[in-house]
Amino acid sequence: MNLLGETLAWLADPAHWSGPDGIPTRLAQHVGLTLAVIAIAGAIALPIGAWMGHTRRGEATIATLVNGSRALPTLGLVTLFALWLGIGVRAPIIALVILAIPSIVAATYSGISSASRPAVEAARALGHTSWQTLTRVEAPLAMPTIGGGFQSALLQVVATATIAAYVADVGLGRYIFSGLKSRDYPEMLAGSLLTISLALLVTAAAAGIGRLYRHLTTTEGTPE
Repeated sequence: MNLLGETLAWLADPAHWSGPDGIPTRLAQHVGLTLAVIAIAGAIALPIGAWMGHTRRGEATIATLVNGSRALPTLGLVTLFALWLGIGVRAPIIALVILAIPSIVAATYSGISSASRPAVEAARALGHTSWQTLTRVEAPLAMPTIGGGFQSALLQVVATATIAAYVADVGLGRYIFSGLKSRDYPEMLAGSLLTISLALLVTAAAAGIGRLYRHLTTTEGTPE
């Protein structure tokens, strides 16, 4: 039997769909880890990007941050933090948060800083404070751009979260590392296919949510 056939047989084996090492459990771990990372990254990146966009400061810093993040070896970061913090999920979470932050910061800055100037000036003329202008005018106008940043970060993290299994027994990446260790290539390929399938599903879901948001906001803004 060829490798693809053996991989399909591995995926079709009921034993791989139950128990603590089953596909549903690993899938839930992978999704949970991804969502936790995006939540932490968003909590850090949103205020930073919003402040920088509102004040129109730090464009060069953001460019350096984004370009620098592309050069960071994520596996190297995981190894570094694992040596410091020990085996477990903390190391991959920190590494993935570092990976996700630049996309969200850049998108938030771009969306806030490019908000309609007439709308911003009108809000200030009405007596809005800086905070009110940011939260009531700039942030709503920037939501599509910010959403794009979250989507980009989400896709990066869900595809890269396989490295968590390098130092922790979680996620779909466990099949890849376990298969590599035991030379079980069907298991390795199955883990890769599951990760790719999840990334494609997340891409489709994020695109669908984006279209729904644009439809709802367009509908609300259309006069009756």
